[in-house]
Amino acid sequence: LTMNKVFRSLLDKCVIVYLDDIVVYNTIREQHLKDLEAVFTLYDQHRLIIKGSKCGFLKAEPEFLGHVISTEGVKIDQKRIHTVRNWEPPTNVKQLQCFMGFINYVHRFIPKMAESTAPLTDVLQKGVFYVWGERQQAAFDQLKTFLMTSPVLHIADPGRPYELVMDAKDIAVGTVLLQDFGKGLQPIAYNSQKLQGTERITQFTTRKFSRSSRPGTATYQRARKLTAPPAQGRSSNRAHAKFPRSFSSVKSRE
Repeated sequence: LTMNKVFRSLLDKCVIVYLDDIVVYNTIREQHLKDLEAVFTLYDQHRLIIKGSKCGFLKAEPEFLGHVISTEGVKIDQKRIHTVRNWEPPTNVKQLQCFMGFINYVHRFIPKMAESTAPLTDVLQKGVFYVWGERQQAAFDQLKTFLMTSPVLHIADPGRPYELVMDAKDIAVGTVLLQDFGKGLQPIAYNSQKLQGTERITQFTTRKFSRSSRPGTATYQRARKLTAPPAQGRSSNRAHAKFPRSFSSVKSRE
């Protein structure tokens, strides 16, 4: 019996489930208490036990899966930020893979991540001798410094339109999904993809950009599941002018 089946009637109404972790949410205290009662009833019906020491109730900023959720948005848990602050430069492939595993976990917070991590991922390629030079150290320090600023991503509002901004460089394509909450456009999520082989070019045509636009269309498609309003796209590259301005019909191309 999975937790998704147990809380099926409450999913996406007041409950989020990930494996055996759940979050019960509401903006109104009285309704939240009723939601908690409904959750406890389901626990009781399925004879499941709650460990009190692992629970938190009526929290304004709950921690969930290494993130802190608040009225400001979503940010990385300070415990993880502390881990980043004390992370020593990797001395071998295994240590670098461990660091990159963490970076990939929080990639939605990092603008142009594929470009920023290129010096690190280059030395992880098969058949490449591990070398930790100035480029690798600079990329490592830059990532640590950025994450220690505790970046915040706003929570998507299904009732507002999205804007997807794309930027292509010779080594990577980056995107940011934005919404305006009344104070200008704010980031919802970042996504990026490193270009490989023949994709590494300086002059993009519409066809070539479409092949390497997966970060943008993938990010947008996730947003489309949440909202009816259309999303608008814009890019700093003139060659992308023929790329659709409205993404309601865009699909990621393989």
